[in-house]
Amino acid sequence: MLQYTLRRLLGMIPLLFLISFVVFSLAKLMPGDPFGGEIDPTKTDPKYIEEMREKLGYNDPIHVQYWRWITRFVQGDFGMSTTYKMPAADLIMERMPNTLLLAITSLVITYVFAFFMGMYAGRRPYTIGDHMIAVYNYVALAIPSFVAAIVAIYFFSFKLDLFPYSGSVAIGLQPGTWEYYVSRLHHVALPALVLGLMSTASYTQFLRNDVIENSRKDYVRTARAKGVKESRIYYKHILRNSLIPLVTFLGFDLVTLVSGAVITETIFTYPGIGHLFLHSVETRDYAVVMSITMLLSLFTLLGNLLADILYGIVDPRIRLE
Repeated sequence: MLQYTLRRLLGMIPLLFLISFVVFSLAKLMPGDPFGGEIDPTKTDPKYIEEMREKLGYNDPIHVQYWRWITRFVQGDFGMSTTYKMPAADLIMERMPNTLLLAITSLVITYVFAFFMGMYAGRRPYTIGDHMIAVYNYVALAIPSFVAAIVAIYFFSFKLDLFPYSGSVAIGLQPGTWEYYVSRLHHVALPALVLGLMSTASYTQFLRNDVIENSRKDYVRTARAKGVKESRIYYKHILRNSLIPLVTFLGFDLVTLVSGAVITETIFTYPGIGHLFLHSVETRDYAVVMSITMLLSLFTLLGNLLADILYGIVDPRIRLE
């Protein structure tokens, strides 16, 4: 297992360099440059603009600019945010806890609801309850997350006043107090419910079908013939095998929720990585855009590795050599 993990980590290095080249190239293909986000070209002397671009290295050859950027990035220098006037690394680390809290909360909601609904539908297929869960799954798969977010804000924030519709914590609360953490959970609850419940549908249907398939296998018939209780058959034998694919999705899910929260964070004005990414694209804050893209790529590779490791742990038939 250790050798496999080390080989995978070493294999990520050339892939990350390839991704960095693609990210840098796409950023350079975008109109303008980072300096254009700091000034108004119509009200600034063109000669001054050209002098500053030369001073900042924007006129250097592409390979020189790339090498300067990647060497600084590897050393932890992500550049300076032209919008927020602070290091991009500090800005991202400031927003990262909010996104991780939203992603983990959404993940817990997804797995809890998928487990109970999938098991219920799998044990009682083709009943009224199973059909109702199927209807929910189809509706959740059909509705885009941004539409669900707008509807949730309208009903639960404006009409019922149960949840705040923006921000990550109430104004005036000091970190470390009980009220501060309660407010954090209160603000993250609605966007997490939207993300989590929209993601539940596919897992519920997957678990339901897998439970039905496993319940018809020979080892289940043998257990029933021996007189084993039905609940024990489902929870010890069927569920254990049906959860193996879901557990392996954990690594992919965390990355998907972190990167997929872009629209949700923007709609809820939740100060996380997704909201920062879109705002940086709008303001041409290239240092932040490239840094977030590289970090999401790294999370994706680590998520794939985590999924493979979990698959080898939960399934004894798989051995990672």
